[in-house]
Amino acid sequence: MALPNRPFNRPGGPGGFRGRFIPRKEAEHRINHFIRVPQVRLVGDNVTVGVYAIQDAQRIAQQQGLDLVEISPQADPPVCKIVDYNKFLYDKKKKEKEMKANSKTAELKEIRFTPGTDDHDFDFKARHAENFLKEGHKVKAYVQFKGRAIMFKERGELVLLKFAERLAEVGQVEGMPKLEGKRMLMVIAPKGQKKKPKSGEAKEPKEPREPREPREPREPREPKAQAPEVSTQEAAAPEAPPAAE
Repeated sequence: MALPNRPFNRPGGPGGFRGRFIPRKEAEHRINHFIRVPQVRLVGDNVTVGVYAIQDAQRIAQQQGLDLVEISPQADPPVCKIVDYNKFLYDKKKKEKEMKANSKTAELKEIRFTPGTDDHDFDFKARHAENFLKEGHKVKAYVQFKGRAIMFKERGELVLLKFAERLAEVGQVEGMPKLEGKRMLMVIAPKGQKKKPKSGEAKEPKEPREPREPREPREPREPKAQAPEVSTQEAAAPEAPPAAE
C-alpha cells in the first residue's frame, strides 16, 4: 500500500529550521559578576574613592543593595560606580534626550500670502508664525503674485509689513520686503523675550543709595629740600695744603 505524498515540514515551520536560542542583546554596561578584572577604581558619593579588588567592590555593592556598574572600561584599572542600574540607565537616557532637544537645529518655516489675504486667514497664519518663532525657528513670509496681480505689488508689501508688526514682540525682521520674480518675501528671526512680571505682582522699588560722605581735602605736600648746587669749578678745585707752622 503506497503512502500518500505529504510535504515534509522542517522544524520551525515551512521556512526551515529556526534556532531555539535567540541571541541576547549585549548589555550597555558590564555589571556585578560580569565584570571580570582583578581590581577596579570606585568613584561616587557613597564610597571611599580608591582602587579595590573586584571581590571587595562587589561585596560593598551587595551590602548597599545596589549594583556595581563599569562606567569606563578603557581606564586602567576600569572605573566603576555603585548605583541602582535601572535608575542609572533612566537618568542617562533622560540626559541624552535633553541634550538632543537643546541641540535641535533651527528650521526655516514658510508662510504664504496673496495680495488679497483676508483678516481671518491672516490671523491664522500669524498665530502659526508666532509659535514657530517661540520654538526658535525662522519664518520666511512671502506674497505670491499670479498673472496681473504683480501690478499691485504695493499691496503685498503692506501685507508683509503688517505681518512684521504683528510679530514684533517675538521676532525681528532681517530685511525689508524684496521682490524676487513673482514673489515678495521677508525673513523674520526669533528674538529673546524678557521675563515679564506676573499679573498682580508689582515691581519692588529699588532702595535709594546712601549719599557718600565728602572726602576731606588733602593737605598740600611740603616741597622736598634740595641740596645746594655745587659748581663744577668748585668741585674740580683741589684742596689747599695746610700752612706750615
